[in-house]
This record gives sequence, C-alpha cells and structure tokens, in this order.
Amino acid sequence: MARILDVYLLEHFVGQLTQNNSGELGFAYAPKWLGNKKAIPLSQSLPLQTKPFSNLQCHGFFGGILPEEAKRERIAKNLGISKKNDFAMLAKIGGECAGAVTFLPEGQPLEANTPNYRALSEKDLAKVLKDLPNRPLLAGEEGIRLSLAGAQDKITVHRSRNGFEIPMNGAPSTHILKPAITDFEDTVLNEAVCMKLAKAIGLPVANVEILDIEGMQVLSVERYDRLIGANGGIQRLHQEDFCQALGIVSEMKYQNEGGVSLRQAFDLLRLVSTVPALDLLQFLDAVIFNYLIGNNDAHGKNFSLLYTNGQIRLAPFYDLLSTAYYPELATKMAMKIGGKYKPNDVYARHFEKLAQEAKLTKPMVLKRVKAITDKTLLCLHDAETEMPVSTKLITFIRERIEGFKAHMIS
Repeated sequence: MARILDVYLLEHFVGQLTQNNSGELGFAYAPKWLGNKKAIPLSQSLPLQTKPFSNLQCHGFFGGILPEEAKRERIAKNLGISKKNDFAMLAKIGGECAGAVTFLPEGQPLEANTPNYRALSEKDLAKVLKDLPNRPLLAGEEGIRLSLAGAQDKITVHRSRNGFEIPMNGAPSTHILKPAITDFEDTVLNEAVCMKLAKAIGLPVANVEILDIEGMQVLSVERYDRLIGANGGIQRLHQEDFCQALGIVSEMKYQNEGGVSLRQAFDLLRLVSTVPALDLLQFLDAVIFNYLIGNNDAHGKNFSLLYTNGQIRLAPFYDLLSTAYYPELATKMAMKIGGKYKPNDVYARHFEKLAQEAKLTKPMVLKRVKAITDKTLLCLHDAETEMPVSTKLITFIRERIEGFKAHMIS
C-alpha cells in the first residue's frame, strides 16, 4: 500500500507525494489546484500537468528540501529511519521548510496544524546551538518539524521583541541561526563580512547580524522567504534553489558531479525570470563577486528563485563566504568560469567565454568585472571600519582582489 503525504503551498492543497512498497516516490497535482487560474508549480522541474511525476523526477525538488551529508545521516539516526528515505524524512520534519511548502499526513487539514512557539532563554538557546551537531534541527523532539537544506549546523527560529522562540507544529520562522563551523577560524565573522561587503557594492543579500549567545558567536540571518506584516503575522514566500528548479539532486550539486553550470544558471534565469534583464545582470555581478572574494563553494543550491505576487525573480544572495581563506578547503570553484575551475587559471578571455555561454556581450561582461572589482576594493575600507576585528580577513580579501586585478589584465 502506498504511503501518502498531502502537500500544501501556502494555504493551498496542491497535491500528494507518495511512496510505494519499493520505496519509489511519486507526485501528482490535485485536480482542483490544476483548475485554479492562479496555480503555480511547486518547481520549474515539476510543471503543472495531470500526469504524475516519477521517482526520478521527484528527487531533485523534494530531496532538495532536506538537510545534506552528515546532518542528514544524524537526523536519520535520531528519527530511526533510513538516511536515503526522503519520504520518511519529509513526513517527520517537513512542517517548516524553505519556501512555502508544508507536508502533512494524508487527510490532516492544515488548520489542525496550529502554529505556536516555545520561548527560549539565552541559556536555552545556547544549549540548542551547542547540541546541533548531535541533534540537527532538533529533529525528533515532539512538535518540532523543521527542515533546511545544507550540510552546516543551523536552526530556524522566530525572533521577536521578546527574544527567540522555536517554531512548533509547523509555525513559520523568521531567522536562521548559524554557529561557527568547527575547526575553521571565524566563519561567522567571515560570512558576515562577505555578506555586508556584497550589500555595500549593491548586491541584494539577506540581512545578517553577529550575535553573542552566552559567549558563543552566532550569525543571525533574516529569512528573505518570510514577510512580517504590520500586525506581526508572518507570510511565507515560495522559493526553490537552482538545483531544485533544474531537477538536480543535492548529492550532485557541484558542476563536476553533474550539478548546475553557469551556462545552465543563466539559461534558467533567462527562461523563467519576470525581469530577466535585471536578474541576469545581478547574477553576473554575484558570480564576479564570488570569484573575487574566493567563494569557491558557490554551487547551484546557493542560488534561488523567489516566487511572489505572481512574479519569479532571482532571490537575494546568501551563504557568501571566502572559502579561499581556509587553505584546507578546495581551491577548485564549484562552477567553472570560461571552462576553468581554478581561480588562478581565469583571465579576461575566460570571462569573455563566459559571456558567450551566458548569451551576454563580451564588452559588457568585462566592464562589469572591472566595475565590481573596483567597487569591492573601495568598500573594503568601510567593512574594516565597521568590523575592526576582521582586519586579517579583509587584508586577505584585499590582497587577493588586487592580485586578481593585476592577473586579469595581464
């Protein structure tokens, strides 16, 4: 007998996710949703259609909602399920997910999923954060159904004037809290600097803040897929990352494993964005910025589409980090620029090749490379003034960019 989860998008029942006795997934849109003139697909990889989607077609989007790597394995152990069982994991933790999708047992009305919050003292929050390596997303704790993609320790919370609260029974969160990554120096500071630097040069980014929780440095990231109304109510906004939109499973998020390439990313934006001219330029600027700061881990799951008010737009940028700052990490970029994976192999001609792949003009792309390079160098001084403890990191980024600037024109 097939196991069934009802799938909701915002408050709308949109279809059912199934799992047969062989463990294969299937998804079908509800006829009522298909008949709704305002209906939108869950994903670009799951277009509106009456024909059910196969196991292979389902994994990119639905599996992409879930945590990855060691976090996924730990959650599976804590829940007593297989780490490869997307269906069972969504059934357990698919209440408050990225975007506006919620998973409920078949027949359970969304209204029965009464949202509420559990208040946390600073001491309580510190304990939650310290326990994340062993209890990712608090999976298994009664009433908590939180899911976030990625391999890093983090937790979603509701932040208000009263402090922090854990969402219960599928209640919406407002922020993501990320403690430092074990064994890597100042990752919280690194990400904060890179995010603020990106904002300073004009890139749309999620708002971030460094918090001190019981002596623990934590990055607070304001969710761009949540809107808080004047009355304090929280509205979910639907979103999906580029891997999900292209039907690529999280395990293959890097280009050399079959993940998203820059050519595919530009093609996706050109095809689906409501304002492609603006989104293509902003994405190009982000590619250049990541190259400059040494964010070699900018893969397809670190870029997203945001669905709001009938429009599809490139989502604000997130997870910006100078991975090159850590010599232990890979020096190869997640996505090739002009056929090259290693930053030191990239010259002006490779950005010209990127322009050709992205169907952009070569002079415009080279002009943007120069503009973003100059603007980033200019804004580094302000970043150092605002966050003086980041001098070492900023010096590293500045020297890197100055070296690349000389390298690019050679």
